[in-house]
Amino acid sequence: RGVALLDTRHGDMARNQEKAQHALNRYIEGRREELQGPKATRPYLASQCDTVPECEKWRLEIVREVGKKVSMIQNEGLAEHKIRDLNDQINKLLREKHHWEKRIKELGGPDYAKSAPRVDEDTSLEVVPGGKGGGYRYFGAAKNLPGVRELFVKEPVSRPKRTRAQIARGVDADYYGYRDDDDGELERLESEAESKLREEAIVQWRAEKGASADEADLASGAGSGRASAYLAHVPLPSEADIEKAILERRKRELMAKYLGSGDSS
Repeated sequence: RGVALLDTRHGDMARNQEKAQHALNRYIEGRREELQGPKATRPYLASQCDTVPECEKWRLEIVREVGKKVSMIQNEGLAEHKIRDLNDQINKLLREKHHWEKRIKELGGPDYAKSAPRVDEDTSLEVVPGGKGGGYRYFGAAKNLPGVRELFVKEPVSRPKRTRAQIARGVDADYYGYRDDDDGELERLESEAESKLREEAIVQWRAEKGASADEADLASGAGSGRASAYLAHVPLPSEADIEKAILERRKRELMAKYLGSGDSS
């Protein structure tokens, strides 16, 4: 019980010290503001500023604020309403920056719209194209919000379906290939393709069989001779034997004819 009471007293003393330190910080900050004077605030309208250095000062302040908020909106863990608020604030600051750049140009200063790099070129997606001040853009985690990603998906262009009459207009003799051989170009292309395929087949065959060019020629020559010659597996009679057999047959026929007629008489 004594230890718990001691811890409570130490906690009260720590809180009292924090309160005193906080009050001291507020006092020091107030004295600094009194010595420096009131902090200048950015004019609501750019037209209220009449000097180029002052306009450039406010423009630079806006650029810093935009960079800070763009870094904050990259956090995916922020709540949805916080992300939307940050994105709205960034777009508002960008429009305000455009007004200040326009005012600087009116006062004879540099044209930042053309010379300075855009803050939102690589970090945002423009969904509503705008005119002079730019359209509405989504930064960081805001690009993945529900309903935002669908805005950047382009719908495929649907081509109108052709009617049967429109299709029939392009159907003629050329469509069916009736006049493909009139110019002779098709025959030339076919012959070239045939020669190429034949050479590739020969090279492939030689590679597979391992035959040289001479062996391939001998094989082709033997193949042509085999087609013309006839190889007999039994002995064939010569022309003299054939003539002799024909004479013997005729003799027998004559002798049978005359001898048969003499016997009958």
